[in-house]
Amino acid sequence: MTDTATRAAEILKGHRESIDRLDAILVYTLGERFKHTQAVGQLKAEHDLPPSDPAREETQIARLTDLANRADLDPEFAKKFLNFIIEEVIQHHKQHQS
Repeated sequence: MTDTATRAAEILKGHRESIDRLDAILVYTLGERFKHTQAVGQLKAEHDLPPSDPAREETQIARLTDLANRADLDPEFAKKFLNFIIEEVIQHHKQHQS
């Protein structure tokens, strides 16, 4: 392996290690987020509140769009990601209300 190839392999390894750490952060962060949404769902069920809150969801999408823009992340991707999470949370709430 040439010095250039060796250096490229080292750089690649560093990027992959960072990606692995970030994946772990994402998974643990989502786990923590879902703990809170489960608590919200339980509270809503106990008080017979609707499983979704369209006004909050709209506010959250606007907030996430702003965060995405500041983080140099495609806002459309961020919206799709949040919508996916919201749908999962709603499904979970509905399953536990039955």
